[in-house]
Amino acid sequence: MSLEKQIEDRKRKLKELKVKGIEPYPHKYELTARASEIKQGSEDFQNKQVRIAGRVLSVRKHGKTTFSNILDDVDIQIYLRKDTLGDKYDIFELFDIGDFVGVVGKVFKTRTGEITVLVEDFTLLSKSLRPLPEKWHGLKDIEARYRQRYIDLIANPVVKETFFTRNNVIRIMRDFLNEHGFVEVETPILQPLYGGATARPFTTYHNVLNKELYLRIADELYLKRLIIGGFNKVYEFGKDFRNEGVDRFHNPEFTQLEAYQSYADYFDIMELLEEMFEHLSLEIKGGLSLEYQGNEINFKRPWKRIKFFDALLQKTECNFKNKSFDEIKSKAEELNIVVDEGITKGKLYDIIFSKLVQQDCIQPTIVYDYPVEISPLAKRKEKEPGVAERFEPIICGLELGNAFSELNDPIEQRRRFEEQGRLRDLGDEEAHLLDEDFLTALEYGMPPTGGFGLGIDRIAMIFTNSPSIRDVILFPQLR
Repeated sequence: MSLEKQIEDRKRKLKELKVKGIEPYPHKYELTARASEIKQGSEDFQNKQVRIAGRVLSVRKHGKTTFSNILDDVDIQIYLRKDTLGDKYDIFELFDIGDFVGVVGKVFKTRTGEITVLVEDFTLLSKSLRPLPEKWHGLKDIEARYRQRYIDLIANPVVKETFFTRNNVIRIMRDFLNEHGFVEVETPILQPLYGGATARPFTTYHNVLNKELYLRIADELYLKRLIIGGFNKVYEFGKDFRNEGVDRFHNPEFTQLEAYQSYADYFDIMELLEEMFEHLSLEIKGGLSLEYQGNEINFKRPWKRIKFFDALLQKTECNFKNKSFDEIKSKAEELNIVVDEGITKGKLYDIIFSKLVQQDCIQPTIVYDYPVEISPLAKRKEKEPGVAERFEPIICGLELGNAFSELNDPIEQRRRFEEQGRLRDLGDEEAHLLDEDFLTALEYGMPPTGGFGLGIDRIAMIFTNSPSIRDVILFPQLR
């Protein structure tokens, strides 16, 4: 039967139900138990009456008896009998897979040991006018799953578990930071000037203020204003937005955790993150190991640590530190890395690293001491020209975040912003803007500070063994 005819048939049944005086969309239904409670505590519920509800997943009719499975928080079997329900039994003929039903009945076990509710009364709670995907558990079209997540959640129960795990990741990280004395705050999403990262923004317009505004690309500059204002430890789980491509590791709208701690440096932040990931693994997985895409990952501290330029030296036998742009470009071409016209020195460093080093960092690895050119908000490393106190945690080739000893010298920060401005003049649309208000705040004095930003979506990928960022975002952007 075509989809159109199936919808037509369901609408016909809806009319018949109304003729029989059945209201298909009641306002409320009182529950006395959830399906999971009944199945987990089956002995306590034996022969007791319950009121449960759920979506009809299957119907198996045998003359004057019918077995059906309904989906609440878990699925549970219900059993309808003509001799129990009388004439109302026939009304169930007008129910379809996908409908929501409320059930009153007694709990028992079948001869095969399945927990079942013997139905004494039932109520239509919502009529499904569209059929669920064929065999309801077999929705395979990836594109359809992302575009119609509501069907995906019905058809593929494991998907719901993915998002429960994602929720637990956020909850556990929040509890961890709270226990370590951090204070959760909220900072603006709409900003008069975007900053805190190198990325292109989304632009919008405020009619009353008559001004252009931007969706934030990072929380950093506002959180550091709070450190300046006297908060010692702050963090924010926030939505950030970057006007960039869409692929299995990038979504234009993403969730980030950023945190800043006064009187700390990037080594303190390394210790904090290693401890947090170890705690996260213990809480979610019950141990320090998990499997991600065929790799056994172990979060036990301490993680492997390697310096940015040392990692490149190991891969290429070339010391890239303090090389000129032409020397780096020549080596890149020798390594068969395509160098686009107009690329900056910092971007070239980043491309070479991602192609030669990052993909081979399978076990949890901290890569640190990055080039200053791609670290405009990080302190310079003492006695190491061209190097910034910055690190990135990497697992299975996935960069999970960014962390610095935060630059707190307003004169040096202005100089860095001006360098970024020159890059913008040369065509780099992602270069950092000069933020006068942030510089003014820095001039009031910011204590030595360590900070980090972590991509929650990518961390959720690791802890749910998901190959794509779209698998851990309920409603991802698609082409």
